Amino acid sequence: MEKINDTLKRLAGKEDFQKRYEMQRRETLNNPDVQAFLKSHEDEITADMINKSLIKLFDYSQQSRECNQCPSLEGCKNVMKGYHPKLVIQRGSIDLHYDKCPRKVMADEKRKNEKLIQSLYVPSDILHASFDSIYEDDDRIDAVQKAASFLMSYKPDSKQKGIYFYGKFGVGKSYLLGAIANELANKKVSSMIVYVPEFLREMKSSIADSSLNDKIAAIKKVPVLMFDDIGAETMSSWTRDEVLGPILQFRMLESLPTFFTSNFDFHELEHHLSYSQRGEEEKMKARRIMERIKYLAEPVLVEGPNRRV
Repeated sequence: MEKINDTLKRLAGKEDFQKRYEMQRRETLNNPDVQAFLKSHEDEITADMINKSLIKLFDYSQQSRECNQCPSLEGCKNVMKGYHPKLVIQRGSIDLHYDKCPRKVMADEKRKNEKLIQSLYVPSDILHASFDSIYEDDDRIDAVQKAASFLMSYKPDSKQKGIYFYGKFGVGKSYLLGAIANELANKKVSSMIVYVPEFLREMKSSIADSSLNDKIAAIKKVPVLMFDDIGAETMSSWTRDEVLGPILQFRMLESLPTFFTSNFDFHELEHHLSYSQRGEEEKMKARRIMERIKYLAEPVLVEGPNRRV
């Protein structure tokens, strides 16, 4: 026969469990996102459905959605890293579906693009660039303010100009691109930095393995494109007219934000584009490229000392 003390302990345990269950149930059903789902489907959902699906509702309430509780993709707190839950009604019951979170989508897209274009790789200091290291007395403050203005007003699918940063060697033009790219990433906006000399060399070698069209297509359509160090390349008629021209033409027609860095101002870059590797002068073709660049980006001078020395 069970001792009375053991019986009381067992009953107390059950009572404690019931209290914890009721508390957890209240917290789950009071979760704002759970309430929003239940309200939006109130014509379909019954009390019995809620009771049967309480564990799934609890799981949903405890996980991050739209990356709102995760510091990074690596720090994802969800059951399946890189995937966030969505409540659905399926076969008369409430269920959970998992979709890629915004950071996972961006990471997969970046890996996909990196496989296509090896010249995407940029120095680590550019990848970790931040506006936090730029102060009000910095010589680049005007350029920073232009960049900040772009970031504050940027909306996906909106017609918005990029920036053409130009200035002397080592003043931090590429660093500004990295800082902009990182701020866009915080907004879950995909961007791509392309080192132009290496990119154009790669385009030439891509003719042999038939990957040229895929690489150009990847560059064309990225939401925010950044051409780093345009003008430093050895220009040929083919790379200017068959690679650079179509990319800029597509982005101009689609009004996709495009950034540039260069040691040349507009006039100097046009002169550079006018002469091919063979020494041929083609002013009209260079002017066409420049018209597209001027449409896509506002020129901004970046001043200051050479930070590489």
